Amino acid sequence: MADLRLERVTPDNVDAAIALRVRPDQERFVSPVVKSLAEAYVHPDKAWPRLIVDGAEPVGFVMAFFDIRFNPDDPDDRPRSGLWRLNIAAGRQGRGYGRFAVESVSEEIRRRGQSRVTVTWAEGEGGPEEFYLRLGFRRTGEMSGDQVVGELDLDRACRACRA
Repeated sequence: MADLRLERVTPDNVDAAIALRVRPDQERFVSPVVKSLAEAYVHPDKAWPRLIVDGAEPVGFVMAFFDIRFNPDDPDDRPRSGLWRLNIAAGRQGRGYGRFAVESVSEEIRRRGQSRVTVTWAEGEGGPEEFYLRLGFRRTGEMSGDQVVGELDLDRACRACRA
């Protein structure tokens, strides 16, 4: 993982991005990359799609969002930023790529002046909840459709890192 980075999705790497697949038992928890790219196309002001690359090999895909309200009809619903999608290729899981993607998105959110990272996940055996909880996300008690809303306080996480 010496040369691990996020890259913009471009005409040169879009086929590699679309070809990424999670394990078959995880497909019910995350949309395929092609759907994410379609959503990024129709929400260019909110979506931040990136390919996760190790050396020259694409190993995953992450898409962040910035300043979206989950419930625009609620005047108390603050704008949020966070993880929209995270897909790590089936044969590449368990090697730190997901953690790298979450940390990279968190850095971008902090760079944009915010201190909280939001994520949603579908519940179920084999789902991503434990991964997010291990990274410090906490359930907010909210739901977004049928998905759990989790949040990471970057200020608290940074204090824990310094302790």
